[in-house]
Amino acid sequence: MPWWSWILIWIALVAVSLLFYVLLGIRLFRQFMATARDLGAAGERFGAPLANLTDPAPLLGQTPDGEHGPERHPLAGSAVFASPMQMRHDYLTSKSSRRDERRRRRVQRKADRGQPQALRDIDFG
Repeated sequence: MPWWSWILIWIALVAVSLLFYVLLGIRLFRQFMATARDLGAAGERFGAPLANLTDPAPLLGQTPDGEHGPERHPLAGSAVFASPMQMRHDYLTSKSSRRDERRRRRVQRKADRGQPQALRDIDFG
């Protein structure tokens, strides 16, 4: 083999490796742009409900006018940004409402069956 064939072989190897790195860079850039586009879509999707957290009306089940409207629940994800005292209050409130609902169903069930009521179920208020 003549000496210049080695130069051609090395030039071809360097050219192929540069082509490989260019194609790898293009592929990496496209994947990065797809990830950035997905992150932007996720930010728009999950960022929109957080803008409404400053309005206390939806969290309290009231309309913005202060009137009680149909029952509205807190937005998903709002617990992350709420204070621990607010979350404790919400937890205790829902716990007592569930307890009252169970008591009401128990009283109704016993009344339907004609069974005597337990003293703890009788509402003296």
